[in-house]
Amino acid sequence: MRVSEVMTRDVRLIEPTQTIQDAAKLMSELDAGIMPVREGDRLVGMITDRDITVRAVAQGRGPDTPVREIMTDEVLYCFDDDETDAVERNMADIKVRRLPVLNRDKRLVGIVSLGDLAVSDKASKIGAAMAGISQPGGQHSQTGGPRT
Repeated sequence: MRVSEVMTRDVRLIEPTQTIQDAAKLMSELDAGIMPVREGDRLVGMITDRDITVRAVAQGRGPDTPVREIMTDEVLYCFDDDETDAVERNMADIKVRRLPVLNRDKRLVGIVSLGDLAVSDKASKIGAAMAGISQPGGQHSQTGGPRT
């Protein structure tokens, strides 16, 4: 099965100059824990509810902090024509629960989550992915020390 068959489409984006309060409001409206960050027509980062909590609030930063200051600028992604099995393994290896989905022109076309993959009748494989993701480490790990 291809990622395009299970991904969530109609993704809302945020700009790096917007505030973390803007991001939190959008996440609340969308009931989402992650938002892609775009600059012009390029995907330049990702911001999560965890970034807002750990990289901003816990460090005493205010609601007017620009998204750029706390977002993850190393964007990990998959392609819409990738096989879901390979993406599940990759998510476990890189320890993420969601990935932006790009087309081959490198334009954002969706987001795929473990939930999307689980609904696609692959729940048994999701357990293995979740076990890999749950190991200590990864981009948003507290064991890697604070980001500056």
